[in-house]
This record gives sequence, structure tokens and C-alpha cells, in this order.
Amino acid sequence: MMLGVLLARAGVDAIVLEKYPDFYRDFRGDTVHPSTLELLYELGWLDDFLALPHNEFQTASAMIAGEPVRVADLRYLRTHCKFVALMPQWDFLNFLAERGRRYPTFHLMMSTQGAGLIEAQDRVSGARATNTVGEIEIAAKLVVGADGRHSTIRALAGFEVDDLGAPMDVLWMRIPKHPDDPTRQLGWVRTGHMVILLDRGDYWQCAYLIPKGSFAQLRAKGIDALQQELAQTVPPLRDRVSELDDWSKVAMLDVRVDRLERWHRPGLLCIGDAAHAMSPIGGIGINLAIQDAVATANVLAAPLRAGAVPTEADLQRIQDRRMFPTKVTQAFQTFVQDRAIDPLMQGAPVTSPPLLARLFDEFPLLRRLPARLIGIGVRPEHVHTPDAFGPAPSRASISR
Repeated sequence: MMLGVLLARAGVDAIVLEKYPDFYRDFRGDTVHPSTLELLYELGWLDDFLALPHNEFQTASAMIAGEPVRVADLRYLRTHCKFVALMPQWDFLNFLAERGRRYPTFHLMMSTQGAGLIEAQDRVSGARATNTVGEIEIAAKLVVGADGRHSTIRALAGFEVDDLGAPMDVLWMRIPKHPDDPTRQLGWVRTGHMVILLDRGDYWQCAYLIPKGSFAQLRAKGIDALQQELAQTVPPLRDRVSELDDWSKVAMLDVRVDRLERWHRPGLLCIGDAAHAMSPIGGIGINLAIQDAVATANVLAAPLRAGAVPTEADLQRIQDRRMFPTKVTQAFQTFVQDRAIDPLMQGAPVTSPPLLARLFDEFPLLRRLPARLIGIGVRPEHVHTPDAFGPAPSRASISR
């Protein structure tokens, strides 16, 4: 969506395919980090974005073995927004769609799923898609696969995936929030268990880590077992976990950490999770994907607007620019997985906060390091594409 809006804003005809009729699906990446907020500032959209209902946090703390520790502080970032915004992803997507519709070159096709590639003369020249009417063909100078960790496009293209592995899966659920709930603790850790709580206003979006592939086993124990584990890990929620009375209220995320060694072939490019599936650690995935989109628009907007077909050198330039931050971020995530999450999932006793957590808690300057990595990331992008229409035209000025 971000790539489509940026290209359309630069005067390039861009078609975004969305297989669902709307964006209202829960349990998606809802953390909008300072790197993304900075891009919205550069586009002049930040104030309107922050006018949407959302929550914010500047510091991150965890309760480890019953002891609170402070692990990150975003207040010292050199950016306009020194906080993470918590907003349902459907609101973010609707916001971008509304911005895109201000440009006559933006075309959003809902209920339309990419289903195949059109190839001619050893290059991809378009895509086949299905919608409520049937199958359609769309000719294009470039097809971009931005369809997530289970990408249809990358499978159709035959790209090889390097699986880095993950020791856990994540269960997502909603738990009602009470006014007297503790608000500063983002994570809760005890032996064998870890819960992340995201403040959604009147409820907690709860992420519960389980050992990889163990969901069926947990489910066989019954919903009572999940309620008990949550209550023991996050005692303040003990009085309301019973509201999770059916497995239909629980969604499982099959955690993957992988990346393509090659992101492109003639006429085709993968970005975001389609190119590099990220662990949920740090909530970085959505923000890294948006950085990919900005880098792609920066490289390709001018040649596409001039009517040129992107060259392999253009596509490789995008991969070269974004591969380094991808590898560094995934190295950080797999380090945390291997050194902290995997032993925890294996039942290693947690009797006190680990040394690194204690150092973050005792030395405030150290908290700026995870804040920088998670909040800004490696090699942050900036918007260099022009607004081909000057000030964004009003809806009334666009006839479709």
C-alpha cells in the first residue's frame, strides 16, 4: 500500500491488489515505530495520522521473575516522534488508501487476489488475478510481490527461501483492560512462559509465546489450560482470563524468520515479508517493510514515470540497499531467539532478570541502544519521490 501510494503520488500508474473486501482483520502488526512516523512527517501526513485513535509508549519495561526492569527508552531519539504508536493496522491501511485516492494514478482493487504471473520473452510482463467476476489479466512494467510471509508471488516465481528458523509460535488474543491495570510493563516473563501486552485502549492485545509446533498439544489440554497459564504469567489479568472461553478467540501466528537470497527477476520484485519474513520480536516487521517500499519508490519512480521498464540493475540496487538492514535486524532477532526465547521455551528456570536486562535497568544510557534499533532501525529511508500533482488534490477534483 505504501509503495502504491508513493508511486501514484510521483505520477506513476500503480495498481494495488487486496484479496479481501476490506482491511478489518485483527492480530496484525499494530506498532507504528518512529521510523514510519518520520516518513509520514516527511510526506506532510503526520498530524492527520496522529489524529486517528491510537495509544503511545516511550519506554518499554518487562516483569521478569516478578521483578520490573526497564529495557528501552525512545525519548532521546533524533526524530519528530519519540514514541511508538499503537494503532490497528486496518486504520493505517485505510489512512494510506484515503491518501492514495487523492491521486488519479492510484488504483486499489479490493476482493482481488494475485493468482499468477504473465511472462513474455523471459520476463514477467504482468499478473493474473481473480475477483468476484472471474479471472483478469493486468499488464505491467513491474510486478511487486508484497503479499507476506506466505507469498503466492514468490512461490510462483520459484525463488529459493533461506529459512533461519524460530523456536516459538505466538498466540494472539484480546483481554479486557481495567483502569487500574499496570501500564508500563510491556512483557511478562516466568519460567517457560512469556506474554507481551499491547495497550489498545479498552483491551489488551495479548501475545503469548509457545514452543514451536506445540499449539495442537496445548489445544488438546483445553481452553482452561491456556487461561491458567496466562493468569500465572500475568497475575493482574487473573480475574478476566475466563473471558477467553473458546479457541475461536485465539489466533495463532506461525512464526517464521527467513529471506530470499535473490529478491527479483526481470519484471518482478519482492519486498517486505515476501522477501524477508521477520520474527515478531520488537514489532519490527511492518516498519522494515515500509522502509523497503520507500527505497523501492525512490529508485523506480523516475524511470517508471518516464515509461521505462525497470532494469535488473535497478532491482538489484533496491535489494543491495535493503539486504543489509534485513540481515542486521534478523541477526538481532535470531540472537534474542537463540539466547533468550529458546531456553525459555525449553523450560530453563527464570529466577531473576538476566544480566543484560539488569544492565539496561541500571544504566539509563544503555536503554537508548534497543530504542534506536527498534525505533529507527538500520539504514532508515527518507522520501525522495516528488509530489507530481503539487498539493494533494481534493477528492472532488478527481474524476474516475
